[in-house]
Formats: sequence, structure tokens, C-alpha cells
Amino acid sequence: MRLGGRLAAAIEVLEDIGRRHRPVADALKDWGLSHRFAGGGDRAAIGNIVYDALRRKRSAGWLLGEDTPRAIGFGALLLEWNQTAQSLNEALDGDKFAPPLLKADELKAVADSRLADAPPAVRADIPDWCEPLFERAFGANWVDEGAALATRPPLDLRVNTLRADRSKVLAELGETDAKPARIAPHGIRIPPIAGDGRHPNVQAEPAFQKGWFEVQDEGSQIAATLAGAEAGMQVLDFCAGAGGKTLALSAAMDNR
Repeated sequence: MRLGGRLAAAIEVLEDIGRRHRPVADALKDWGLSHRFAGGGDRAAIGNIVYDALRRKRSAGWLLGEDTPRAIGFGALLLEWNQTAQSLNEALDGDKFAPPLLKADELKAVADSRLADAPPAVRADIPDWCEPLFERAFGANWVDEGAALATRPPLDLRVNTLRADRSKVLAELGETDAKPARIAPHGIRIPPIAGDGRHPNVQAEPAFQKGWFEVQDEGSQIAATLAGAEAGMQVLDFCAGAGGKTLALSAAMDNR
């Protein structure tokens, strides 16, 4: 699929999400099941557009003057995919599977819009009702904090210290651009992937199959570390969900 077909598919998924109020992952999965011609790279790119559009919904909608699925789909490519309005129209021109090109009024809206001039909540990519909550939580930096939360996430891993150490896992993941996490002592971070790229399937790595690491957000790793669990303690994980922090606590206790 070319960019036009991928964008059209992303808009279709966004319409489905808005109409049926369903989880994004479910909508993407159903689209893939009903469009089996789309390869893995196509599905990944479509998912990237959808998630970019939802994360940047306020700013993408502001750029195009409306927050319809079509507008935020186009806006996501302009904000996150290193596209200009002109280059995007050129890329879509002649593609029979692409959505209609940006119209003259939309081109003018994009040309006349500077995100730096947008209202603070738009620049932070949050709903207006969240503005006082963010300001109370983050103080003077609340706009920057909101904007940071709207960026693509990295992929965080936690080394299972019962079976490996961080240097050993990093050596195994040498082709993934993995680096030590900034704070978590046993964490590894793979940076966000731009455009139509996708993170490596780390769960297919031999090191994962051998139990050397788990996929876990660095924030959860930090929380487990701050608990200060040690071997011989009795620990209650009172808010356990899938059990990721429980496993981290168990490793810190050397399974004792």
C-alpha cells in the first residue's frame, strides 16, 4: 500500500472508533481481519497514523480547522511524519485509494496556522477541561508536559536479574538501538520509531525466550525499586494488575 491507501485506512479506523467508541487496538485488529491484503508493514503504518492522530488530536484539528477523522489523519502526517501540505498532496495525487487531496481552504488554513500561536491546551494536546488539572500538577511547565505526553512512546524493557544482567541483554539487542534506561537500574529503553517504522518484535528475540527480560514501562520499574523489597521480606502487591511489578519485586528479593 502507498501512503494514500494507508491514510484512507487510518481515517476509516478513526471513524469506526468515533462511531462505536471502542478500543483502538480492537478497531485496528478488526480492520486488519477484514482487509487481509494489507501486509504487516501496512498495518503498522496505519496504526501509527491512527495513534498519532489521537495523541495529537487537538493540535491536528486546530491546524486543519476541525477535528474530524479526516482532518486529524491529515494533521497527524503534517505534525509527525515530516510532511508539508504540498508534499502530502503530491504524495497522494494519482493514488486511487487515497482520500481527497487537501482543498484550497485547507491549504490556506495550514499555511496560516502556527502551532506556537495556538491556545495553551491545544499546544499541550489536552482537552480544555484538563487545563486546570495539568496546571495544578505540573505548574508553569504544564504545556510542555502535555506536549511530551502526546509524543510517540519508547519501548521499555526490564532485565530479569535472576537470569541475566543489563550489559548481557544489551549485547543481545545490539541491532535495536537499545540503551540503558535513564533512571531504572535494570531498565533498557528502545527509542520511539518515526514515521511508518515500528519497534522490533523483542518478544521474538532469543533473549526474551530465555527469560532474560520483560517488557515493562520504566515508571513501573521505578515504583518497584522504590518499594525497597529485599530477600526474606513478606511483600503484598496490593494493586497488582498483570503482575509486572510483582515480578520485579520478586527479582529484587532473589525469589526468597
